[in-house]
Amino acid sequence: MKNKGELTKEEVADCLSNLGLSATGLQHVYQFLSVPGRSLSNISILCNYVHLQKLELPRNKIKDLSCVSHMPYLIILDASHNELTDFFGFKPPKNLKEVDFSHNQISEMKDLSAYSFLKKINLDYNHFQKIHGLDKCASLTHLSLAHNQISCIGGLDNLPLKELCLRGNLIQAIENLQTLWALQVLDLACNRIQSLSGLQNLHLLGSVNLENNRISEIKEATHVHDLRLLRTLNLKRNPVQDQPDYRLAVIFLLQPLTGLDEQKVTAEEKVSSVNKYDPPPEVVAARDHMTHVVYQLMQPQVILDSTLPSLDTPYPMLILTGPQAGGKRELAHKLCHEFSDFFAYGACHTTRGPYFGEEDGSDYHFVTEEEFRHMIHMGKFIQTMQYCGHWYGLSVEAIESVAREGLACIVHMELEGVFSLKNSYFEPRYILMIPTSTEAYTRCLRARGFYTRAQIEHAVARIDTYSTVNRDKPGFFDNVIACDDRKEAYQTLKQLVQEYLGLTDREGGLSTTPTPDNTSTGAMTADSLVTDRLKEPSPYSRAELSAKSLASPDAEPPLSHSMNYRNKLQAELTPQKTSAEHASISRRRQLVREALMGKSPAAYSQLFKRCAHTAPSSLVSPGRHTGGNLPNPGDDSSVEESHTSSGLSMGSSAGAFSAASPAARGSDLGSGPAVEPLDISALANHDLDEVRDPSEPGLTPDAPRVGVSDHLSPAVGPYPTRPGSNAKPILPPIPSGRKTAEPAPATASQSQPADG
Repeated sequence: MKNKGELTKEEVADCLSNLGLSATGLQHVYQFLSVPGRSLSNISILCNYVHLQKLELPRNKIKDLSCVSHMPYLIILDASHNELTDFFGFKPPKNLKEVDFSHNQISEMKDLSAYSFLKKINLDYNHFQKIHGLDKCASLTHLSLAHNQISCIGGLDNLPLKELCLRGNLIQAIENLQTLWALQVLDLACNRIQSLSGLQNLHLLGSVNLENNRISEIKEATHVHDLRLLRTLNLKRNPVQDQPDYRLAVIFLLQPLTGLDEQKVTAEEKVSSVNKYDPPPEVVAARDHMTHVVYQLMQPQVILDSTLPSLDTPYPMLILTGPQAGGKRELAHKLCHEFSDFFAYGACHTTRGPYFGEEDGSDYHFVTEEEFRHMIHMGKFIQTMQYCGHWYGLSVEAIESVAREGLACIVHMELEGVFSLKNSYFEPRYILMIPTSTEAYTRCLRARGFYTRAQIEHAVARIDTYSTVNRDKPGFFDNVIACDDRKEAYQTLKQLVQEYLGLTDREGGLSTTPTPDNTSTGAMTADSLVTDRLKEPSPYSRAELSAKSLASPDAEPPLSHSMNYRNKLQAELTPQKTSAEHASISRRRQLVREALMGKSPAAYSQLFKRCAHTAPSSLVSPGRHTGGNLPNPGDDSSVEESHTSSGLSMGSSAGAFSAASPAARGSDLGSGPAVEPLDISALANHDLDEVRDPSEPGLTPDAPRVGVSDHLSPAVGPYPTRPGSNAKPILPPIPSGRKTAEPAPATASQSQPADG
């Protein structure tokens, strides 16, 4: 008769499986036995089944496993969901590798040094309070002690564990895991852990589960920042999830993650996290540029002095950039002093206090943070950046104050400002001033006595940042100059600026020192820059070269090492405009400029500009000025100035004859003596009654005026014919407030308003 809870031979025969060779290989035996859920309490009959390699007895009422001592070939033992109280209460089989004692009533662990081949132990849902006895388990790779009463982690030193599960215990800190060099999966869910400290040395860790703990700070993720193999992290049901932008912050700190809180981490989330917490310079610059553009559009729109009427001639600027205290500002001031006819310094705004020797308005405009933010909201800035906790910004007025003087602007700024300015409509020349010796640069920073140790280390570290940008972005800077020796750096910079301005010839020789007499207006006004662009490309004047070289980085520089291959190729492929096209473009732009300045052409001015005027034959006086020389057709600035300053309309007879005189000279070349031009400027200083001959009351406009010619014009002579010599360019008047090289003599006509 069968006793209740006793295992019989018939049941064993029904549950045996996997017929195969015995461990000795001499006979065929059944290797597996599985008897689950039969409420068994007596399994002593299994002492006779010595060849079993896998024994499964889950969901029974077994309290004694002594029969396992008779199974020397046993590899896998599953005794879960029973009533066991003894920890490994049997003689250890030498080949035992996997044991499952979960859901039992075991309360204390014993020494398992005899189980040297154990690889996997499951001790979940027992009553363990301490981990010990596993020191000699040299093959143990998987250990699970979930849902016990363990309060601290220990007894696991130097074990080759790959997976460790301690969820559902009373653990408050992650400790004593630094020697688990092979650990890959760690489950510490449902504990009382407040920090991730203790995981930083587990370099093979790939998965961490900390669900339902007490982690409240995002910065705790920094403890696992260096774990490059970490792919999944679970922080669900922790207070840290209530932090704003928690997910993006954790993804930013742990870029290798592929899963967070049991959700897949997408590429878009990784990009968004980087752009939010550590955006690349291009993103920062784009945001800064968009911010200022939006605020500027909210203000009344005006035409700036730095706005030129052609995209081919942007306002000329020179930017000096480089690490802090590299001499940028000093060299900028020296350039402005030596090339005062070309450059002026543009002072930026900053929220930091002035250093010793700095002057407000000369070196920087020092403002408070409130004033700085107000200027941002009012659209006053072109670009801003934050450096070492202080704000720096280049204002529109800083450039406009220079442009109103008709000069090019020199500004110095850090790398972030360069990135932002490259998004604007300005196209400056960028020159990198970088030290080549970190030791000398460090000594220079310390000698100044303005900077803390942290600021010095930060400034030195930025040398590599500048070098990396220069290396990875060819053409980002137009030139690079070593600034270890300030004198040598300035000489190099000076020579470079002279080449940009065209003040050196092709063989490298220097021309004469730039003076106002060598330029048309003495300074690079916006109008002169446009006019110079439209003149014949050769030979160049200095003003033309400065406009061409500084105003547009795409223009071909004098030296070959400054040329960009793409721009050079594009210039070669672009068809050249003819002189007629240049003249047409010049006339149209002139009309646009006059319209913008509020000028309206006289009623008959267009009529006289449409065709070349020929002097009446009666104006030709034989025998007069036969030995004189006519002025060069290109040297017509005096006549043009007289047109502009006199205030006389081209519709008047004087203006018509003045415009016609070059044509008359050109048409009569070789056939007779030339006719002298009628100088209109002289009419402003003489009464018309004095000019008119009283003895000839019937004098008509076609009759020659001998006496008048003697008084008004110098001797002129024949000169070679040049097509189109009768068409003179009409230069626009210089707006009020701009600097000129030499003030014109005051006349009655000049006292009138410019737009009258």
